[in-house]
Amino acid sequence: MVGRLLGAVFVLWAVATLIFFAIRLVPGDPAEAILGGPGSQASAEALDTVRRQYGLDQPLLVQYLAQLGRLATGDLGTSYSLRTDVGRLLLEQLPGTIGLALLSLVVAWLLAIGTAWWATLGGRVAATVSSGLEVVASAVPHFWLASLLILVFSTELGLLPPVSTGTPAGLVLPVVTLAIPVAGFLGQVTRDSLLDAAATPFTVSARARGESPSGLFARHLLRHAALPGLALSGWAFGSLLSGAVVVESVFARPGLGRTLLGAVTLRDIPLVTGVALVSALAYVVVVALGDLAERAVDPRGRAT
Repeated sequence: MVGRLLGAVFVLWAVATLIFFAIRLVPGDPAEAILGGPGSQASAEALDTVRRQYGLDQPLLVQYLAQLGRLATGDLGTSYSLRTDVGRLLLEQLPGTIGLALLSLVVAWLLAIGTAWWATLGGRVAATVSSGLEVVASAVPHFWLASLLILVFSTELGLLPPVSTGTPAGLVLPVVTLAIPVAGFLGQVTRDSLLDAAATPFTVSARARGESPSGLFARHLLRHAALPGLALSGWAFGSLLSGAVVVESVFARPGLGRTLLGAVTLRDIPLVTGVALVSALAYVVVVALGDLAERAVDPRGRAT
């Protein structure tokens, strides 16, 4: 438990450090961003005042240590561009993005399990086709997939809205866009594990007892085949959070993804740092939950 907490603290520190130095490589002056960007035509006196007020005139190491001190107390600062408390802003945007990522993860697992079931029970042709679909799905870019889904289901068929509407119908295309690439990867891992599990003695014994193919899959194979995928669910969730930057922008959906994209463009250092830290914390939590789920499914995990 202590080791897991220390690991979480290390991840958050690493993210905060990386963001601090990376955002300063983006061309532009943070002081100008605070005053409204290059178009504000701020005077040199105003820029100097802002630099002193925000500590931007201090050496980089001093700025870095000061930021770590603020973050350690839970102070995420004030957004340069939106002039509002970063913590409050993230609390408003967080539920939408986390909900989108979790729902996409559930859909990805359903697609992966469905594909694995078809590949297992459908014969050689089904196995070959499902393998090809998984490879294509895992490699397809979010932007291209989102554009294709909008073209087919919104423009041509008129079945679903092309942008977020705040309704369940407006969630379908963003969720599917995020879920399909992850489902392709989880499907590959699950299918390979199914093949390994199908050759084990307990599977042979279950067949000898007269277990049906569907019962064998549901009661024996799936539990063992899902273990590698469960172990990778934390990675999958992180992938969904990063994909949300593109998906929320394409579907005009409010959330951390669009917030981060705008913050990076405007060099809004407190907001970029806040979004990155919240995303990293969510990733750490989901990884821990994935470990618990793996222990619940794997009898060997419960035994230890």
